[in-house]
Amino acid sequence: MSDGGNGIEAFIAGLPKAELHVHHIGSASPRIVAELAARYRGRSKVPTDPVALAEYFTFTDFAHFVEVYLSVVDLIRDAEDVRTLTYGVAEDMARQQIRYAELTITPYSSVSRGIPDVAFMEAIEDARKSAERDFGVVLRWCFDVPGMAGHAAAEETTRLAVDLAPEGLVSFGLGGPEIGVPRSQFKPYFDRARAAGLRSVPHAGETTGPESVWEAIRELGAERIGHGTQAVRDRALLDHLGEHRIPLEVCPTSNIATRAVERIEDHPIRQMVDAGLLVTVNSDDPPMFGTDLNTEYAVAARLLGLDEAGVAALARNAVEASFLDEGGKSRLVAEIDGYLAGWTARG
Repeated sequence: MSDGGNGIEAFIAGLPKAELHVHHIGSASPRIVAELAARYRGRSKVPTDPVALAEYFTFTDFAHFVEVYLSVVDLIRDAEDVRTLTYGVAEDMARQQIRYAELTITPYSSVSRGIPDVAFMEAIEDARKSAERDFGVVLRWCFDVPGMAGHAAAEETTRLAVDLAPEGLVSFGLGGPEIGVPRSQFKPYFDRARAAGLRSVPHAGETTGPESVWEAIRELGAERIGHGTQAVRDRALLDHLGEHRIPLEVCPTSNIATRAVERIEDHPIRQMVDAGLLVTVNSDDPPMFGTDLNTEYAVAARLLGLDEAGVAALARNAVEASFLDEGGKSRLVAEIDGYLAGWTARG
């Protein structure tokens, strides 16, 4: 077993990876956020100083996180902002050896603020194609309903996903606060998205109990669960998730930052793995939480007592749980296996 020290961190730094739960605007680096805040100085409360920005990104609870997140959303005001952000996120991913990512985008937030829908789609698609050409990072989109905005947001997100259907779009999600926002009310929208060929990946069981995960599965046809932190409280649910091989998108540092879990030592990732679940490791809103995917893998390695082979198995989990085509999956798994073999041979 590894002690999670420098050796495992060096291994993780070079490990080819996929990421399945990472938010578009929540991935804006401090440099990009500060630049946008300066561009809109006097019209935004987001600090322009990186030190002040780090303090601004310290959350008291999930509601405070949502408030801060929306203030950053408000910095994305035209299609060029969208393109700059998306391309910059891919560049940061490439530095971490992320080969494939399903980026959660909330188009309603931008379109409702006046960015034309077609221009928005063109911006993300141009950034996607440029990033793959320039960095070798393959991006796909999950269009996410901001649950707190209700049925109007769900209707508009469904229209954007089904009618405009950008080439990179693969899935349909549901985010925002869970408390007071039942998953079941969004069933008609998920039905339409799924009928159009999109995969169902709602958040559930992050700040509410196991019942929201059951709702996501039964009402929304969830094929993966965003977070699912509270699933460990229900043995029948764990059995169902394991039997049907429904993956969990686990984001350890995020859960601490939003107070969904009190202490990292209390994180239920070990219980999930011991229950035989398909667990993937993700960063959620990395700069806001002072993390990145490499850091999350190191956290998981420590919590689970993993050596290099165990960490590589986590990386394979993400590929298996992804919506990448079968050929792409085979190539990425082969790259992970080749990297592990080369590392072991050097050791």
